[in-house]
Amino acid sequence: MTIPHVFIDGDQGTTGLQIHARLQGRGDIVIDTLPAAYRKDPQRRAEALNACDIAILCLPDAAAREAVALVKNPDVRIIDASSAHRVQDGWTYGFPELSADQSRLIAQSKRVTNPGCYPTGAVGLLSPLVTAGLLPSDYPLAIHAVSGYSGGGRAAVERYEGVDPHRAGSSGSQQSSSLPAFQIYGLPLQHKHVPEIQRYAGLALPPVFVPAYGSYRQGIVLTIALQQRLLPAGADAEAVHACLADHYAGAQHVRVLPQAGSSALQALDPQRLNNTNNMELAVFSNPEHGQILLTAVFDNLGKGASGAAVQNLDLMLQAA
Repeated sequence: MTIPHVFIDGDQGTTGLQIHARLQGRGDIVIDTLPAAYRKDPQRRAEALNACDIAILCLPDAAAREAVALVKNPDVRIIDASSAHRVQDGWTYGFPELSADQSRLIAQSKRVTNPGCYPTGAVGLLSPLVTAGLLPSDYPLAIHAVSGYSGGGRAAVERYEGVDPHRAGSSGSQQSSSLPAFQIYGLPLQHKHVPEIQRYAGLALPPVFVPAYGSYRQGIVLTIALQQRLLPAGADAEAVHACLADHYAGAQHVRVLPQAGSSALQALDPQRLNNTNNMELAVFSNPEHGQILLTAVFDNLGKGASGAAVQNLDLMLQAA
């Protein structure tokens, strides 16, 4: 049996490096990359893209679109880790836990678009609730999220750590003291992840999305506050939790914390699941005030990027 060749286009970026590291030592695939001198050579890239079985694109959006255009071999399958194709028809959304059928759709697809890091948490929390009718599709949502600075890519890692990201550790101990410890961005409220969240969460209106970076390398905490008075009758914290728990029952990489466990927590650590492909969801509430808080914790470089890409790759390999 021929061993599949997996070509990583953009293997020196933050996501590409992580994917490469996660695939090292596997005997069921051959990992192909281009030498530094040929990474921007269109002919060499076209040859590599058309010679592989599955291409993983770890590129800026424009370069990802260019790479797709270079693929002429109809047998080549693509996982795009950029945001270039996330809301484009003809591409399968690479969040296997989205629905009961999503893993099969990914496994059979020739074009898979990896979810964005923030949308992984937002869609993961919202989609089951909208589908179940517990959250109106036109609810006035505000989503807040804090990510490690690696969410800004290689350039952000170099700004914070002042070193080559190939040699940077995960602790951020070499971090520059001249950069802010915390910064909110996306203030014009036009973040590129908003259309993706709206589409795959099933929302009728764009949510307000407020992202931020903290002065740590990786990990995300995402929160969504709900007012129970704006929800349908019976949509209390218990019903919301039961819906999420039922949706993700049996999921390997998404866990819904038990209500008792959530109630005991006083804080959420964004780095708790770093270097894994796991995501933890939780539901908190104040019944007296009629308030519900949805939370997601996961690694922006794991379930939010490279881990998800490898999860999708494994699904596609199973169907090969």
